[in-house]
Amino acid sequence: MSECRLVLARASAEAGALIGGARPAHLDLLGRMAEAGTLIIGVPLLDTEGGGYRGSLMLVKAEALEDYLAVEPFRHGGVWESHAVHPFRIAGLPYPPFPDGPVPERPTHTIAVAWDGTDEAARERRLAVRERHFARVRPAAEASVLALGGAILDRPGGAMIGSVAITAHESVDDARGWWAEDPYVTGGVWERVDWYATRIAPLPYRALPTG
Repeated sequence: MSECRLVLARASAEAGALIGGARPAHLDLLGRMAEAGTLIIGVPLLDTEGGGYRGSLMLVKAEALEDYLAVEPFRHGGVWESHAVHPFRIAGLPYPPFPDGPVPERPTHTIAVAWDGTDEAARERRLAVRERHFARVRPAAEASVLALGGAILDRPGGAMIGSVAITAHESVDDARGWWAEDPYVTGGVWERVDWYATRIAPLPYRALPTG
């Protein structure tokens, strides 16, 4: 597994009016970072109804985080209201390559941002079903259903407190149904899940870690 930094940004109330002007510089920055290998992936968080912009999810190499945030056009152009940074560990699985071709006009994937319980038994619940969870998501990555997944950590190198998963479900309802059978759900590991539609821009991303 590979540790990086997860940036979860919340859209401002003015994002709809400002995003068009900031998007070209934003995509130019992401393209350069992807080519350099410092951006692992960057995607919009879209609502589950009409696909409206609700924020951004970025996975950035730890050593590049401060430089990235210092110049991110969405942050300084008022598109983001706020952002949070979490240590994140990518699960080493046989992921498919990210999509290429033109930027999709409609959502193509679903994002689950899941948070574990905070009670004393939360860690034990995760560890108890972790192997069964991996037995399910590994073939999903091989089948191009799981595009990326990993654990949110409480500190660098620390304990797992949640998960992020991007799946190739155009419908959030389909994604919910698929995850409903996962041991992290049936085993009570994930206490709350925030669901978003998304689409992946065809940037020159490096291959994800596979082990």
